[in-house]
Amino acid sequence: MPKRILITGAAGFLGSHLCDRFWEEGFEVIGLDNFSTGSPDNIAHLFGRPRFTFLQYDVTNFIHVPGPLDYILHFASPASPADYLRIPIQTLKVGALGTHKCLGLARAKGATILLASTSEVYGDPLVHPQPESYWGNVNPIGLRGVYDEAKRFMEAMAMAYHRTHGVSIRIARIFNTYGPRMRLDDGRVLPNFIGQALRNEPLTVYGDGSQTRSFCYVDDLVEGIFRLLLHTDYPYPVNLGNPEEVSILQFAREVLELIPTSRSTIEFRPLPEDDPKVRRPDIRLAHKLLGWYPQVSRREGLQRSIAYFKEKLSSVPS
Repeated sequence: MPKRILITGAAGFLGSHLCDRFWEEGFEVIGLDNFSTGSPDNIAHLFGRPRFTFLQYDVTNFIHVPGPLDYILHFASPASPADYLRIPIQTLKVGALGTHKCLGLARAKGATILLASTSEVYGDPLVHPQPESYWGNVNPIGLRGVYDEAKRFMEAMAMAYHRTHGVSIRIARIFNTYGPRMRLDDGRVLPNFIGQALRNEPLTVYGDGSQTRSFCYVDDLVEGIFRLLLHTDYPYPVNLGNPEEVSILQFAREVLELIPTSRSTIEFRPLPEDDPKVRRPDIRLAHKLLGWYPQVSRREGLQRSIAYFKEKLSSVPS
């Protein structure tokens, strides 16, 4: 019998790619999503296929899955500032109540659960690059605290279930990831820049653009998640991201270079509250445990993403 895996946030950007990967690997995939930020379009190609089931459901409620369950991927959560600032209470609830329900299900089924944490647990870091041993610099009552603290609580609850009940857990601290199936109105820097460039609008750079990010293409991230779930029993947080760092201003210039028909300029705006000044993962642990290292260059990943967004924009009625 194929292994059975439950994926929460299945219609989201990352969740939908994970549904594809585990289905292609022969798993029976059960997807859950309430479409608060995900889209049925992301998984429509899986509907009707054998070994794939989807339920529209809010994971902050009790989760019942008939039959055995081998694995759980808990990816249900808003992930962009535009979303978690719009629905802050729901963001906190899915990080707390949703995590509690998923961990309870993992305990009841004897399943291994992988939880999607984030580089935002490091806040505006005072240590660079950020290793898993760094405890972070987070403002718990700032606007971004609803996401940062939800994920920090998620990690704490997962460790409590592991230590108290022996639940098999994995924790992925995911750094900036991009690629097809991101929403045009996602609010994160990459869809913002590409969408603006394709519409010939100014690219909005916050502050002076010197703040840095590290961008990991989605295929690389999915491979890291796959290995973390199946190739190790390490229960502590593991950074997954691309250590190649770039300033936001340089990133905007790279996007414009790859869309030579764009007439966009760069426009500077005030820096948002608690916006991290630097972001770069130390991935030595992932390399040691998983033999994992990103393979897709930023240029290649951007070209694939631009092609996707061009197609999306062309299908939008004018």
